Amino acid sequence: MEKKGKLELTWVGKYEDDEELEPRILVEDKEKSYGDPNTGNMLIHGDNLLALKALEKDYSGMIKCIYIDPPYNTGNAFEHYDDNLEHSIWLNMIYSRLEILHKLLKEGGSLWVSIDDIECHYLKVMLDEVFGRNSFVADITYERSGSAGLGQSGLFVNNSERILIYSKGNFEYNKILGSSPLEFKTMKRYNKVLIKEGTKELVREFKSKSNGEPVKVYRHKGFEIRTISLRDFENRQEEIMKEFVNDFEKLFRTNNVQKENEFQNDLMKDMDKKSLYTVEYVPSRGKNQDKLTKLYYYNSELFAWLKDTAYIENEQIVKTNNLTTVWTHDSIPKADLANEGGVDFPRSKKPEQLIKRILEIASNPGDLVLDSFLGSGTTCAVAQKMGRKWIGIEMGTHAYSHCKVRLDSVIDGEQSGISKSMNWQGGGGYKFYELAPSLLVKNAKLPIYQINPEYTWDMVCEAICKIEGFTYEPKDEFCGYSSENRFIHVTKELVNAKYVMNLAKSIGVNQSLLIYCQKYQSDMRLPANIEIKKIPKDLLAKCSFIKGEEA
Repeated sequence: MEKKGKLELTWVGKYEDDEELEPRILVEDKEKSYGDPNTGNMLIHGDNLLALKALEKDYSGMIKCIYIDPPYNTGNAFEHYDDNLEHSIWLNMIYSRLEILHKLLKEGGSLWVSIDDIECHYLKVMLDEVFGRNSFVADITYERSGSAGLGQSGLFVNNSERILIYSKGNFEYNKILGSSPLEFKTMKRYNKVLIKEGTKELVREFKSKSNGEPVKVYRHKGFEIRTISLRDFENRQEEIMKEFVNDFEKLFRTNNVQKENEFQNDLMKDMDKKSLYTVEYVPSRGKNQDKLTKLYYYNSELFAWLKDTAYIENEQIVKTNNLTTVWTHDSIPKADLANEGGVDFPRSKKPEQLIKRILEIASNPGDLVLDSFLGSGTTCAVAQKMGRKWIGIEMGTHAYSHCKVRLDSVIDGEQSGISKSMNWQGGGGYKFYELAPSLLVKNAKLPIYQINPEYTWDMVCEAICKIEGFTYEPKDEFCGYSSENRFIHVTKELVNAKYVMNLAKSIGVNQSLLIYCQKYQSDMRLPANIEIKKIPKDLLAKCSFIKGEEA
């Protein structure tokens, strides 16, 4: 037999529980819902694995950006989480949630996970397995507020966290740039001005090896280049800056081309020193792919224009820089982090500026954002201020004392965090949901399962629809549908031949019906398009209700 294997992380208990988890229903608590109820925003109180399972059917492939900040399993005593889990238990906890999060992401969407160096490398291998290794985007080092003291070695101060980024399919992102005022060291490099190009003469023409398009090399005569003097800069700063602003579109520096760049070196091999050349061609790849492009060369070096990496704002030149994988305090101001959102969450609260950067990169206004370890509510607060839709999941009483309090305040127009930069004036709203208990529970005296007495009949119908993969939408005799041609009916009544025949009148020849009941006539002959299942027997065959009892 051929032996096949795959690269994966294994741990005690990884394969012990393969039973399908019960998909719970969500019950709105209208007294806790706040603001506009029609926004589609959801705040869910309950175990996040069960809550994610509850979302799986309706939201698979719909979430554009997921940010989670799970317990780090560091052994530190968190006030709101049991963060000292045995390692394999922690791995199991994360793995089961990542599998559902991957399903919830839409194509092009991304997952961002905050973690520290204790579990980061295990998590990386696990994410490679769930998302695919080619889906890895970046590993961000984030300088956090304060420090956690000395690391395990007792030698290095632990003042950073990691953010692992994975995409589902091709990562769809917005490129954002850091910016800073134009510095003297940059001015020293970009102080050449192309005053005029003069006239050009074609000196070489050939076809590109990559796409067969023509490449034309021109030599210029009568051109003029001057250098802006930076002498006595401290005393002449205002004068020099004005000159840079006036000549902004024509400022450049020249770069040596790397030896490995065969195309560029071939272009430059016959160029004379102190001469200006331009090359016109159509690139086969890169940002100018399939576009007619013009490159400038001077003194056998390639032009780099200041305007390509800077812009003018308030009559000042601002230099832009690509974001790196190290995010420091300087680039993400913390401001008054302790009081952000008006809730106290020591050592665990993430700054709104950090989440703002993530959502700027990974989403657009109107996109759906999810945080299933909501903590103090930062992700949803920022999403609200940035015009994103959101779903937040949190367990324990601080879903009420932290998340709800903070989000209510955001809707009322609170002004901490990113509010001023976003010109946030308040508005919006959300629905507050409780995770329903398990549909089936063990009988207190007999070794059988029964319908949970906490359930109303409407809740029973909705839960059975969810378990069977139907959309719950009561209409006439039916509780819901899974397609235009398949319907479900749930009843307390005895189902006999007459009952079935009456229901059969409501469906067409090409339609089908699933009936769920507690008892039915055993000797019935059913039409081919009608199926009967029994409560609770056939529900127990669909998924596991044991975890529901333990949650």
